[in-house]
Amino acid sequence: MGFSENLENNLKSLESREERDPASLAQEKQRRDSERQARLAAGPFAEQLKSGPFTQGLLAHATRIGFTKRTKVHITWLDTTLRLDAKHLRMELRPTGGGIVAHYFADGQATGESTVALDGDPEVLARTWLDDLA
Repeated sequence: MGFSENLENNLKSLESREERDPASLAQEKQRRDSERQARLAAGPFAEQLKSGPFTQGLLAHATRIGFTKRTKVHITWLDTTLRLDAKHLRMELRPTGGGIVAHYFADGQATGESTVALDGDPEVLARTWLDDLA
């Protein structure tokens, strides 16, 4: 038996032991349950973000402001997250159990976050995000 076969057998043995371990199974179940609860709590906010008038207004204002600054705003949906990219700036709107949270990035580094009121003015959010755009 070669070294690689022996190593493979040892890894399989460790994996099967871990799969049978009741403590790790309980932890995994608890983790899955908490993730499920978080997704269920964020569900109504995710739906409002995807189909609400706030999002349509935000996209319209962001593209208009980007156009005036000669910058294309790239819009991407990643599951329930709305991502807007313009040059070195990025904003991600992520639904949580408590509402929508905007995460701001510049050159790939997180610069801050804020809570978004879906009944507010989307132009204010677009201007706040694109203010640093040269």
